[in-house]
Amino acid sequence: MTTTTNQRPLVRAESVHKHFGDLEVLRGISLDVSRGEVVCLLGPSGSGKSTFLRCINHLEQVNAGRIWVGDEVIGYRQQGDRLHELNHRAIARQRRRIGMVFQKFNLFPHMTALENVIEGPVGVQGVPKAQAVARAKTLLTRVGLGNKENAYPRQLSGGQQQRVAIARALAMEPELMLFDEPTSALDPELVGEVLDVMKDLAQTGLTMIVVTHEIGFAREVADRVAFMDGGEILEIGPPSQVLGDPQHPRTRSFLSRVL
Repeated sequence: MTTTTNQRPLVRAESVHKHFGDLEVLRGISLDVSRGEVVCLLGPSGSGKSTFLRCINHLEQVNAGRIWVGDEVIGYRQQGDRLHELNHRAIARQRRRIGMVFQKFNLFPHMTALENVIEGPVGVQGVPKAQAVARAKTLLTRVGLGNKENAYPRQLSGGQQQRVAIARALAMEPELMLFDEPTSALDPELVGEVLDVMKDLAQTGLTMIVVTHEIGFAREVADRVAFMDGGEILEIGPPSQVLGDPQHPRTRSFLSRVL
């Protein structure tokens, strides 16, 4: 968990707007996330949580506003007051700082767990294979899969596949990890094993933004919880405040249905 510092935030979103045709999905989202902080985004389906997460690593282009990770505007270079979109290579370089774990595991089915984890470091970063393999084995052990390195995705449970996906993201040594409802595709009995890995990561000081419906996880792990609805952040604060004593009527209504 984070400690208060005077450092510039690792993530800074400023008046971010996103629309798909006539549908305005994000309506001026502003959010700072400090290094080492865990922020959980809660809210109903369709509130813009996942779209905002995808904008942070430029999987979706913003229509207005901007997002910084460190001192870089993600997806763009700034000249005066104008933004110019970066080329694919420059965007790929920026994304190396940002790990993302999706609802679906997106593992390569023809590769073993170990091969999935080393693919990025070897193929993208040019890490020597022996070095990548050693780190991958450490990461698979860390997520509780040290005995599954030669297993293919079809031989793994959903929870195990998601833990491989987490190890794969960590193998790129990101500064920031984004989790987009990482347990939503899992059977209920498999959710805990993934959340346990995420709790462990939070304790290491890794900066994390997590879209989740797991209220208990948010209460235990998050430094701050942001409640989103209608493409806006309606309420943000410590879990004890947002979950225990919500101030916005929409937050209270939502929590009354899910708690």
